[in-house]
Amino acid sequence: MKKVQSFILTLFTIINLSGNLFGQGNKILLPPLLTGPQFELTLQNGQYEFFPGHPSATMGVNGPILGPTLLMKKGERVDIKVKNNLGQRTTIHWHGMHVSSVNDGGPHIVIEPGTTWNPKFEVKNRASTCWYHPHLDRFTDQHVSKGIAGFIIVQDDEEAAFDLPRTYGVDDIPLAVQTKAFDSNYDILYDVNSDKTLLVNGVRDAYVDVPAQVVRFRLLDGSSQRTFNFGLEGNLPFYLIATDGGLLDAPVQLKRLPLSPGERGEILVDFTGMEGKTIALMSYAAELSNGIYGAAYPGPSPRMALSGYNPNPMNGRNFTVINFKIGAKTAHAVTSIPAKLAGEKPYTTDGVAHQRAIDFRAKTPGPDQLNGDFYINGVSFDINTINITVDLNDKEIWTITNNTPIAHPFHLHNVGFYILDIDGGLPPAYARGKKDTYLVPGRHSSMRIITKFTDFANDSIPYMYHCHMLKHEDGGMMGSFVVVDRTNSTQPIEEISEGVLLYPNPAKKSYVTVSTRDASEMIQAYSVIDGRGRILVYHIIDDNELSDAYSIPVSQYAPGHYIVKVVTTKDIYEKALVIAK
Repeated sequence: MKKVQSFILTLFTIINLSGNLFGQGNKILLPPLLTGPQFELTLQNGQYEFFPGHPSATMGVNGPILGPTLLMKKGERVDIKVKNNLGQRTTIHWHGMHVSSVNDGGPHIVIEPGTTWNPKFEVKNRASTCWYHPHLDRFTDQHVSKGIAGFIIVQDDEEAAFDLPRTYGVDDIPLAVQTKAFDSNYDILYDVNSDKTLLVNGVRDAYVDVPAQVVRFRLLDGSSQRTFNFGLEGNLPFYLIATDGGLLDAPVQLKRLPLSPGERGEILVDFTGMEGKTIALMSYAAELSNGIYGAAYPGPSPRMALSGYNPNPMNGRNFTVINFKIGAKTAHAVTSIPAKLAGEKPYTTDGVAHQRAIDFRAKTPGPDQLNGDFYINGVSFDINTINITVDLNDKEIWTITNNTPIAHPFHLHNVGFYILDIDGGLPPAYARGKKDTYLVPGRHSSMRIITKFTDFANDSIPYMYHCHMLKHEDGGMMGSFVVVDRTNSTQPIEEISEGVLLYPNPAKKSYVTVSTRDASEMIQAYSVIDGRGRILVYHIIDDNELSDAYSIPVSQYAPGHYIVKVVTTKDIYEKALVIAK
């Protein structure tokens, strides 16, 4: 009997990983391609059969699952109408796009049920692969797991000059790789660690027809938590041509490309001479180090367990992601890998204005900490708090230190970044291009990144930085930052001889900014006191977030006169504040 049970378990594992033991698999869905500059998107509820004969309740964009691919061109001004027919609040974030905070679609830009959000912006990104997904505070995992996600392809003249595949769906193919969990009724689960179903573009046991030539795949790890270690069957080589932020200087030949949630990678695979063959894109998860979601153990050892994580046939084992079925080459085939490309010049460390420390810690230390939530700089996300204030056009270095046992993908909105080092060493070759998301190893590892905050300033609506494991993000592993322009003549700045400025004053926005005249003088705490002398708030700034500027939320206060008391590393100041109607 035990042998029979063992055989059944083995058979179930094989079917679960392949989806179709004796069949030919399922052809992937190719998301419809919408060309700008005008886009109309409808967020809707639906049903979709991931398992034949068993419909699951889903959310999608212009359909029951996922969303169309949006084709944009650098320099054009896009006009997007996003109608919310979900019956509940949500947002849409343009992940990787360099846009103003009011257009970014973070948790502060809520789309109420039955309303239409209409962001309009100039496309400033270089040619690249971005994506869009919901970003509602505490509901991101639910809405993404239910199915809302789509690609954004940005094109520009620089990329067009190279002989690269770009016929959508033929030799230029987007692949959204996700894992999901289902209950016994085939309903999609979220806020769980039991993601045993692998999907590519919403399809189990996926395959795609490709021509016998050079083919470009736009890989997206769209999972809530899982890291994939991509590689071709038989360890065949492939070529990375672009990271999150666009083209590299030259293709990088690889046999493995790890991608964590939110990351993208554009790869070229040369299928020349392989007509009639089938080659699998694998995830070599057996090679992942413990302490990564997707490895054999999510912590450094079996002693540190994660509820629902094991048993799972994908954790710590190699498996097929999708099969490439190779047919005849096309009439205008690309048949060679370019020797050179055109990467963006990385930032140098000259003229860095600030160096900031970002610290990851578990809320509940101990052997069960993986089952709890996590802090960034000692606090959970508060939608009414601005954690960091940066100056427009400042170049900054952020050191992200992960003092938890598990690796976390760090995502920074608005601006991409370059990785200076990881634990003091150079990043791997596949991570030396411009990034907006990258996996920070656990167990006291650190990553230094350099970035520059250009083009957009808004002291009222913030951007986000957070862990892109959506369960962690929803649990509060997120912070916010605003970009302020102190040189903007339209922004009223109080002219005083004291050591701090308070602006705008009178306050007509949701936040006021306090800043010191001396950049070496750091703000440590502030309080807001009403006209009767009552302390309405007293806030101590975490040591890792000390800065010469800080944004204070004031939208909750009635119009009138207040005192803002500011404690700095050198003195204590009191400033009169008027909140206008």
